Formats: sequence, C-alpha cells, structure tokens
Amino acid sequence: MSTGQYLHRAIAIGTWAYVVWLLITWTATAEQLIFGGTLALLCGLTLAPLGAAVAPWQLLAPRRLYWIVRLIGYAVVNIVRANVSLARRIWSPSLPIHSGMVVVWSTARTDGEIAATAVITSLIVDNQFVDLDRAKHLMQYHAVEVPDDDPAQHINAPVEDLIARVRRPR
Repeated sequence: MSTGQYLHRAIAIGTWAYVVWLLITWTATAEQLIFGGTLALLCGLTLAPLGAAVAPWQLLAPRRLYWIVRLIGYAVVNIVRANVSLARRIWSPSLPIHSGMVVVWSTARTDGEIAATAVITSLIVDNQFVDLDRAKHLMQYHAVEVPDDDPAQHINAPVEDLIARVRRPR
C-alpha cells in the first residue's frame, strides 16, 4: 500500500470516527472536540492498514445525495405513519392486530446494505427485523399487520431499492 493510499484511508476512517464521536458525546466543548479529534486520528491511523473505507465526502456527490435525501424522506414519512397507525390500533381495541412472523426475499448482498435495511425497516414500527439467512438471501421480520400479498413489497423492498440507488447512484 502506498503512502497516499494509507493517508486517504486514515483520513476517511478518522473522519467517520470523529463523526461518531460527535454523535455519541453530543458536546461541543474545546476539550471534547480536541480529545475526540485526537482519538479519531489515532483510530484512522491504526485501522487504515486493515482495508479501504468509503470516504464520507463521497456522500456529497449530487446524485448520491439526492438518493440519500429520498431514503431519509421515505423513512421519516413511514416512521410517522407507522407510529400513528400503531397508536390508533392500541387506543382503539375494536381494531384487530394480526401480527406474525414473515420471511421475505432480500436483494441486499453487502454487509452495509443488509445492516442499513435491517435498521431502517426496524425504525418503522410496523416491522421489526428478527433474523437473517445470508445463504438464501432471506430476512425474517415480526410484523404488526401481516400483509395479504407479497410482504417484501410492504417491508423491505422499497428500502432496499433506495439503498441500492444510494450505493450505485448512476
């Protein structure tokens, strides 16, 4: 690995580590910022030899940013819709809940795609990710309301399509 590649990896990993530090601490004192920056720099320098990392600035490419905004918008709208729907079901005993376990086909192949799909779909309270069969490309969910038709179209397919667009925006 050349020095340029090493530095590029170290800066990318260090930037991600600093973002995580800022999100975890949620504090903007000089001491916190300096300590977090130093820790992030050490993480970047230490972890750079382990392999390539996606640089955070790649998220700012216009096409990719467009699909990121679409994914966030989809998630926010469905999180609010699912929470209102679940609250309505809980407060109205006359509305039945037909919950159950659902196994759906997944197009996600990389660790990042699988993790993003599991987290985003679980934030939408209608469905909670339970298990994964990587070999068969199946994901299991607990569903508040089991759909009558293709469950993947209601649970994970829209999220996976948007994640695929973020990953390959062209």
